[in-house]
Amino acid sequence: MDSKEPIHSSMNSSYMAAAHSPRCEEGEAEGGVEVGDGTPLLQGEHPAGPLATHYRPEDAYCMVYGIFFLMGIGSLLPWNFFITAKNYWLYKLSNGSDPENQEESHSDLSDYFESYLAIASTVPSVLCLVLNYLLVNRLSPSVRILASLIVILVVFAITTVLVKVDVSGHQTEFFVGTLASVALVSGASNLFSGSVFGISGHFPMRISQALISGQAMGGTLSAVASVVDLAAASNVTDSALAYFLTADVFILLCIIMYLLLPKLAYSRHYMLAGGCSSGGVSSESSSPCGEAERCTGADGVPGAVSVPPLKPILRKTWLLGLCVFYVFFISIMVFPAVSSGIQSVDRDTGSPWTTTYFVPLTSFLLYNAADFCGRQATAWLHVPGPTSRVLPALVLSRTVLVPLFMFCNYQPRNHLQTVLFNHDLFPVFLCPCWASAMAIWAPCL
Repeated sequence: MDSKEPIHSSMNSSYMAAAHSPRCEEGEAEGGVEVGDGTPLLQGEHPAGPLATHYRPEDAYCMVYGIFFLMGIGSLLPWNFFITAKNYWLYKLSNGSDPENQEESHSDLSDYFESYLAIASTVPSVLCLVLNYLLVNRLSPSVRILASLIVILVVFAITTVLVKVDVSGHQTEFFVGTLASVALVSGASNLFSGSVFGISGHFPMRISQALISGQAMGGTLSAVASVVDLAAASNVTDSALAYFLTADVFILLCIIMYLLLPKLAYSRHYMLAGGCSSGGVSSESSSPCGEAERCTGADGVPGAVSVPPLKPILRKTWLLGLCVFYVFFISIMVFPAVSSGIQSVDRDTGSPWTTTYFVPLTSFLLYNAADFCGRQATAWLHVPGPTSRVLPALVLSRTVLVPLFMFCNYQPRNHLQTVLFNHDLFPVFLCPCWASAMAIWAPCL
């Protein structure tokens, strides 16, 4: 992991072939590498010459930081809005004809909906990772980001319209359509997230931190919106309508803010400085380096489109890649399929806190709030580092928490009847611990 072979830019940023134009090489030689918070994470060529590297405009009113924070929220907000609306999905897949009747008649579709949701989300995400790798130098980040956001907005608009449609006679069709919507949204979100992180690599580290924190805030906002809508609305459909309308407005806001990004001097400066190695927000048509890259492939063949070399990237990052895989593999195993099924042991009392609000508060709000705090902690906590030998052991240590969730009051209990942790404080304690551990280890990787 510590060999001297240089690492190429990640697949989320554009890969620059070995053959560049002379002008690009001169800019790199003259520009040098600076150290500090103002240094871009991905050192690219500087078509504007040495002046571009020494002159750094201010991020006025932290506008660029705020926009990337907002896009971080937008990258995971669609997924979080789908999984947090559990009451709505159970209602649609059970007694979907009467908004006043919120009693749940359980079926396989409703009992295992979160598991189906996880499969429909993760499979397209993997496919879109491969697609992002192949498209990195064929489509500019702007095209990928805007196309992804438009797809997400259209899917959520359709989902919002279907809230007031009676699907009691077509529950299977609604179920299949919902999973298809989740697959589309997850794939588009993955493409959007990868492209945005690629752009952030040309900015100082604080911008990447804004994205990481924004992703955690997306879950927190969706959980807060869910609780507020449950409290304000008189029935499930009214609550879901307000809930999904909130998501529609937020996604539209992400599109507007992204279009505003190239108009800010701070972002324009760093995107022009990385213009040789990224089809960034700003147009590359005026960049000599951008034209040289588009016309010259990795072998110096005109018209060829270079693809990032996978083998050296994997050789340098295989251990970290396995750790990242395991962190999210073990996380998706518990959240939300298991954690959202843990009910209050006092549910029979009929109190709103033990029925309506228990799952939204413990499984979603506490989980996402702890996730946000953990990610914020990585801005100051840099131990262990990505090369630490302790990190894989810490990643594996989260496995011991999985059986603890199984012995909470998960319902329905068709196989394992024993409930060892017969108190509501156990899920209240376990969910934040689970989330904060993931939030701290994942950014360290």
